[in-house]
Amino acid sequence: MTELAEDPLEEGRAAFERHAWRVANERLAEADAETPLSPEDLERLGESAWWSGRLSEVIDAFERAHASYVAQDRATEAAAAALRLAREYGHRGERVIASGWLRRAERLLANQPESAAHGLLSRAHFNEALERADYAAALTQAETTYAIAERMRDADLMAMALHDQGQTLIARGDVDQGMALIDEATTAAVSGQLGPQATAVVYCNTINACRNLTDYGRASQWTEAAKRWCERQSIAGFPGMCRVTRAEIIGLRGAWPEAEQQARLAADELRDFYVDYASEGLYQLGEIRLRTGDLEGAADYFGQAGALGHAAQPGLALLRLAEGHATAGAAMLRSALEENGANRLGQARLLPAQVEIAIAAGDLDTAAQATAQLGAIAEAFRTPALLAWAAWADARRLVANGDHGAAIGPARRARKLWQEVDVPYEGARSRRLLGEALRGVGEEETAILELEAALAAFERLGAVPDAATTRRLLGRAELDTIEIQRVDATFMFTDVVGSTQLIEAIGDDAWENLLRWHDETLGRLFSEHGGDVAKHTGDGFLVVFDTPDAALAAAQAIQRTFAEHRRQHGFAPQVRIGVHTSGGIRHGRDFSGAGVHVAARIGALANEGEILASADTLAMASARYQGSAGRQVKLKGVSKPVEVVTLSWR
Repeated sequence: MTELAEDPLEEGRAAFERHAWRVANERLAEADAETPLSPEDLERLGESAWWSGRLSEVIDAFERAHASYVAQDRATEAAAAALRLAREYGHRGERVIASGWLRRAERLLANQPESAAHGLLSRAHFNEALERADYAAALTQAETTYAIAERMRDADLMAMALHDQGQTLIARGDVDQGMALIDEATTAAVSGQLGPQATAVVYCNTINACRNLTDYGRASQWTEAAKRWCERQSIAGFPGMCRVTRAEIIGLRGAWPEAEQQARLAADELRDFYVDYASEGLYQLGEIRLRTGDLEGAADYFGQAGALGHAAQPGLALLRLAEGHATAGAAMLRSALEENGANRLGQARLLPAQVEIAIAAGDLDTAAQATAQLGAIAEAFRTPALLAWAAWADARRLVANGDHGAAIGPARRARKLWQEVDVPYEGARSRRLLGEALRGVGEEETAILELEAALAAFERLGAVPDAATTRRLLGRAELDTIEIQRVDATFMFTDVVGSTQLIEAIGDDAWENLLRWHDETLGRLFSEHGGDVAKHTGDGFLVVFDTPDAALAAAQAIQRTFAEHRRQHGFAPQVRIGVHTSGGIRHGRDFSGAGVHVAARIGALANEGEILASADTLAMASARYQGSAGRQVKLKGVSKPVEVVTLSWR
């Protein structure tokens, strides 16, 4: 008895219905190679290609579907395909072609009975109005879209139109009403009431709305919800879009190496898919490099972002300031603010940099105008981050004017607000500013406390230029002659467990002998595995390795050596080890940065005789290492949980 041959078309359709996108795309493409698909199946082919991250195939499939609908004299369906093509070409940055497809959709629908396609056309007109900051027209268009969707009983279109209304209200300054509509639409997406495409649109736009409002807590929550939804759907393209925003949020929380990794992945994933998001990922990479003092790397990433159509501001202007060209940076920001037009949230992202650069250029009038404008925007929208920026700008201007006493209040407000929203870099800048203000009124002891706290934060983050500025304020400028390098390495922290009790038990002399043996043994094992001792802290070490394999092999060798010494001689101290691979900043023999901080915290969590490593370190190792199942841990001073694994060594 022979089995019936599988039908790729039916398999592709079935996979499409259950959202198995890659399978659907592969099987529909196989069927298309045998016999040209119907326009409906071509749309399925294009849609599954979109979810699989294959944009060129999306456009080809929808162009063929459009042509087939036109040939069949199905104007409404042809218009819907044209609107999809307008959107995809727009995302690729090919605005002229996108406009051509939009005009074609308008002609096709001109004399047709009302349909969902008319609602999609209304949304396209909404996006045009919003882009030119014509909020009255945008709100009217969003309301028109909703009315069409309601008449068509189209839940997907209703949710998107509801979200569009909320987005417009926020841009106009009605934040509470706007967010209420956005949350309502997003709740429909979370609860599974919408189709995949509408869910993606609502999620993505919600995250962007929160980001534009600088409501980082809400943006983070919705980003994680979107990520979980994507994982359930086996989606390629949409996670990359989420990843861009996640990278920004992670970066704001101070985990710069992780943010850089996420932004780079997103930029690579979306470069040929969604140009706007890819360019934003590249811009974020430039900002991180700028803050760590890698001006060449920042210029490269800002240039790549610009090549994809991103204005790269205010980062590029701040780069010019760092290079000593404040006048050029000021001119860039003036131009960027003019291009922003009436978009107040867009202006708010530029104005703090304008204050900084204007002060550096000695243009205190412009700094005052920018501070007033930022203050008005913050009062209109009332989000903590915007209020923090406004307070910081006010304090910065007052210090520049020599009015240190008046600057203390706003500097303290800025510090408090940044702490509340957990943005450590801006918080450290506010502490440094507060220190300058306090010093200006003679409160030297309190000023030093603020400056020391700011310096510790900058060094932990790896913010090399800011750390150098703060050291100069503390009278430690001689440290800046040390060569500073950005490195990618694996950091290991070792520590003797229970050393205080051990000293009490065996006495000082025996402890000194034991510690000497401990140091010599570890030093030999570090050297054998290519480890570079960066710091010796009494009974512990910070050691830097070029690769995860070298660090993990060294950690196993340490525990095995100590266990063998116990077997042969009856005793050896118990050592705990933490290992983490990340970027860091090298200052001569010393290292700093978030990656070093994470490694130290992981080491502190380890038990006696345990090797605790981040899961990322094991994943990056070329050899296979046995370990426990990963577990999420919350590390002090680290915004996101870190997955750690206990490495087997016995």
